[in-house]
This record gives sequence, structure tokens and C-alpha cells, in this order.
Amino acid sequence: MYEKFGLFINGDWIKSSQNGEVRSPVTEGVLGTVSLASPRDTVSAIDAAERAMTDLRKMGGFERADALHRAADAMISRKSEAAHMISSETGKPIAQAEREWSLACDQFRWYAEEARRIYGRVVESRVPGGRFEITAEPVGIVGAFTAWNFPAALPARKLAPALAAGCSVVLRPSSQTPGVAMVMVDCLKDAGLPNGAINLVVGSTSDTYATIMADKRVRKVSLTGSTRVGQKMIRDAADTVKKVSMELGGNAPLIVYEDADIEPALDAIVPTKYANCGQVCVTPDRFFIHDSLHDAFVEGFVERTAKIKVGDGLNPATAMGPLINRARLEEIENIVEGALKEGATLAFGGNRPTQFNAGYFFEPTVLTNVSDDMKVFVEENFGPVAAISRFSEEEEVLERANSSDMGLAAYAFTRSPDRARRTVAALKSGMVGINSFALAASEAPFGGTNHSGMGREGGCEGIEDYLDAKLAQIVF
Repeated sequence: MYEKFGLFINGDWIKSSQNGEVRSPVTEGVLGTVSLASPRDTVSAIDAAERAMTDLRKMGGFERADALHRAADAMISRKSEAAHMISSETGKPIAQAEREWSLACDQFRWYAEEARRIYGRVVESRVPGGRFEITAEPVGIVGAFTAWNFPAALPARKLAPALAAGCSVVLRPSSQTPGVAMVMVDCLKDAGLPNGAINLVVGSTSDTYATIMADKRVRKVSLTGSTRVGQKMIRDAADTVKKVSMELGGNAPLIVYEDADIEPALDAIVPTKYANCGQVCVTPDRFFIHDSLHDAFVEGFVERTAKIKVGDGLNPATAMGPLINRARLEEIENIVEGALKEGATLAFGGNRPTQFNAGYFFEPTVLTNVSDDMKVFVEENFGPVAAISRFSEEEEVLERANSSDMGLAAYAFTRSPDRARRTVAALKSGMVGINSFALAASEAPFGGTNHSGMGREGGCEGIEDYLDAKLAQIVF
């Protein structure tokens, strides 16, 4: 699967002396062998990015926009290849993989147009004959680190705005899903950007991350990952005063008020919860269901969950694939076992499916009688586990929903516009969905608060982290 790729440095695919295996979460077998970067390779990528900065700035926004549109055209033509790679590496159902690649294409379309709209402004000065001119300049070389759960959407959210702003990039995708990023970079290869504008390295933390973080030429880093890794990145960035943006973990609350339209709500909630086997940072984790609807909600939820077909994502009939690796599988088993020991009730699932001889499969699982102090509620489970509790009053549930240190996404279902507005205002979260889970769009800012990160990806806000404001006082 990876024979025509490798490391991408200074406009060329190169092979390394080090190699690593990529394994399928469906079969546990080897998908292929990829080149792994040494510290020297990573420095070479930064060197190439440094050389590209001058030419990238000279292009101007309109020329960079044209290049990004050409990249999007190439990506669209390779949708089938890319979706197959996504599903093979993650186990994600092929329909979800296709949607993800389309979202990635859309990021390049959106930021191509944002490249044409990098504005400055002029302010009258207090100095006689003077004026302030404020311009936006690219921040410099960007180190981009992405997670395995959305191997196309996450690189696109970083590459597209960085290149639109005029920043060269060293991309380090997850070593568990490197092929998807390779296809994307290959689409950028002949888009008309300077050699070195995009570089890709795969490898260990010590060989890639540490080298990027230590190099003072890298002026911004962007991460999608865990809160633990984000905290380390903030500390490491301090040494060279790098600009930092990051989207970290979530533990999203979902509130179903007594006036919710329960059937369409369930039709939306169940497939959302189990998309990508629950390995989605914005998936609803903590379910708060009003007393008056609780029993009917659980019944409807279990009924729909029981119909989910688990299997290989490349099978079009599959609705939920496996977890990404054995460690995740064992962690989910421990989470469910711990919840049951703490007093939760198993309403559905809770085990490895018996029909598979290999793969990291786990049944879509429903837990009820969950209390707020249980680990399954306190921490992001990042798996196919719906933890359901009750509530009686609006003020009560909003306080409970805000009890987490996380603040990425939150959701509520209600037919009351007034209650919807109160809920949006009260929830401590970077994003709130009311009767909807459609938060990830190229035209809208994506990101969280508190321990869920800083900065935004998407929308006009997404390019701001890749620009520095320069002030000039001009007097004649």
C-alpha cells in the first residue's frame, strides 16, 4: 500500500534507512511497510521548509489559492483510493471514510478562498501626518501533528490554512495511519507550490516530535491529540516560544429535555455515538435524559443499537468497525467492567463479538444507572460506550454537564427556542449542537475550551493562528 510513498522532503518522496509496519485493526495483519524518519531526516524537512518560505510568500494569496484549488481537484479524483486507505488503516466504515475525504477536500476549497482574503487595516495616528498600517504576515514554519482517528480531516485542517497563509509545513501524521496523509501530500505535490512548502515525516517521538519542538526555526505548532500530549507540547514550546494551537480530548454531554422529539432524536444520536467505533473527540459520552423520557429513550436507544452491523469497514454493509488497536480494546473492556463494578447496569453489549477470530472489535455498548462520579462519566471513554443517566430540572442538568474539565462539544435536544438559547449560553464548551451534531464544517470554527485545547480550526478564524499582525507607524 505504501510502496510509491515514503518521507516527503523538498518536493520528493524519499526512502529512509528505517522502516516500520502498519497493521490492520480488522485482521491484525501487516498492511505494509513505511519509511521512518531519523532526526537527520526531520532536520532536512525543516531545512526544506525554511528555504520554501521566501518563495511561498512571494506567490501571494491569489496564486496560493489557485494551488490549493488544484490540490482539491487532485484529491477529488483520488477519492476512491483515499477512502480505501482510510478504511484499511482505521477500520472505519467506507461510507464514513468517503465523507471524511470529502470534508478534507472542502477544507482546501475553503482556505483557497481565505488566501485571497487576508486583510489589513489603516488607522489614523495621533502623530500629525501619521497613520498606522496593520498587515498580516505568515507566522513561519509550522509543525503539524495529527491523530489517527481522522487521518484525512485532521491534516487538511492544518495544511490548508497554513499554506493559504503562506506558511511552510512539516507534517507528522500518526504512525498508525500514515498512508492517508501520504495520499493527500501526493495530491499537493504537483499543485504548483514551491518545493519544501509541504514536508511529511513519520516516526517516533524522539526522532520527529522532539526535533521539531527543539528547532527555533519552527514558529508554530498545531496538535490534534490527547490532553496529556497537549500539556507536554505547551511546556516544550515554551523553550523556543512557539505559537501553539491544539484540539485535545472531549467528554461531551448530551441533554435530552422533556420536550424533545424523541424519535428523530434517537435516529440522530445512535449512529453519531457509534461512528468510528466511538473514537471521536466530539462524540456524546455523557447522556443526561429527563426522567419523563428516560425509559422510552433507553428502549429506543437499545433497539437501534442492536441493529448495528459490526465488521470490516470495507464491507458496505458495516455500520461500525473495530477499535484502532489492542490497547484501546483492553481499555474499553476495563472501562465497562469498572462501571459495572461501580453499580451501572448493562443494557446492551459489553463484550467482544464472538463471530470474529481477529481484530479489535467490541460490541456497541449501552450502560444505564450511571452516576456522575463513575470513571465512565468522569473521563472520556473514546469508544463505543453510551453512559446514560437521569435528570429532573434544567438548572441541575446544566450544572452537571459543566462539571467536566473538558469543554470541546456539547449537545441538547429540545423543541423550545428559549430553552435552546439558555442552554447554549450556559454550557461551557467551544461548540454546542442543538438538535444537531453537524459541527465539523470548513466554514465554521472547530475547537474547545478549558482542557480541550486552544485555538480554532475552520472558518475565517482558522487562518488567524497562522498569521502575525505587523504594525507600521508611517509619518510623512
